[in-house]
Amino acid sequence: MESLTIRRPDDWHLHFRDGAVMHGVVPYTARQFARAIVMPNLSPPVTTTALGAAYRDRILAAVPQGVDFTPLMTCYLTDNTDAGDIAHGFASGVFTAAKLYPAGATTNSDSGVTDIRRLDQVLERMAEIGMPLCIHGEVTDHDVDVFDREAVFIERTLAPLVARLPQLKVIFEHITTEDAVQFVDGSGPGIGATITPQHLHLNRNAMLVGGIRPHAYCLPVAKREKHRLALRAAATSGSTKYFLGTDSAPHAREAKESACGCAGIFNAPFALETYLAVFDEERALDRFEAFASENGPRFYGLPLNEARISLERAEVKVPELLDVNGTMIVPFHAGETLGWRLAG
Repeated sequence: MESLTIRRPDDWHLHFRDGAVMHGVVPYTARQFARAIVMPNLSPPVTTTALGAAYRDRILAAVPQGVDFTPLMTCYLTDNTDAGDIAHGFASGVFTAAKLYPAGATTNSDSGVTDIRRLDQVLERMAEIGMPLCIHGEVTDHDVDVFDREAVFIERTLAPLVARLPQLKVIFEHITTEDAVQFVDGSGPGIGATITPQHLHLNRNAMLVGGIRPHAYCLPVAKREKHRLALRAAATSGSTKYFLGTDSAPHAREAKESACGCAGIFNAPFALETYLAVFDEERALDRFEAFASENGPRFYGLPLNEARISLERAEVKVPELLDVNGTMIVPFHAGETLGWRLAG
């Protein structure tokens, strides 16, 4: 197959940041995707309907003229979230979902939830109104190894949550382990998961062999090879439970290449090309449209996109560095050559 035409995809998990960087990165996503679930972990975070509406307006102002793109906003849950406010935000179309960060789990998550039981009233309300819950699925206990935090989260937090509120629609975001695949596969239709391109391409060797490689560092961290293979099998399986979510996260090069480099991989410029390489290698090109364009909107209860895009086999050299409104960012696959490109 030398070309592939599919419904225009959506990105069901990404970070735009704010200000000048946001204005620089939004066009990369809008070029490829019709919609995107936007993470709320700004500083300060997007914790109310009013803040969500204001952030959405700033994103829309960064979309290039003539480009059809819709940001789908999420509410950052805290121990003190007002259930009435986020229900209003969902009913009014400001919020598409709410996001749960365990406190301290990742970038700008210090205001996150310290104990999920503090959210019982909020989550019960969300289940009643059909508002999806996006979860960063890791514990943050200091006695738990960083490579085990996802598996422990399933046991301690996610499985009990699903048992308590079986009607709550949950997206287990950026899964990284065989354990997560087994949990999602074994759960009911209300549990779905996003998978990033980096976790399909990288195992932990990519981050640690030959020196510490900060541009392969993200959270959750890449795991053993068996986990990467489990994710590839899940993404390309044809299961409707899995869908595209890049977790694209721009950071300045100097912030990544520092004594305490921050977590995040900026994959937006070549997201589709990167995913498609995996489906090509796994001989599953016929299943790419479902993963990229159909499973996500169906899980969220949103209409499929009518517009179509095409990708074609061609060598594409990924730049070593991108100037994003004065901030230099190293993209995923920097300096490498990809075998597919977005046509047109």
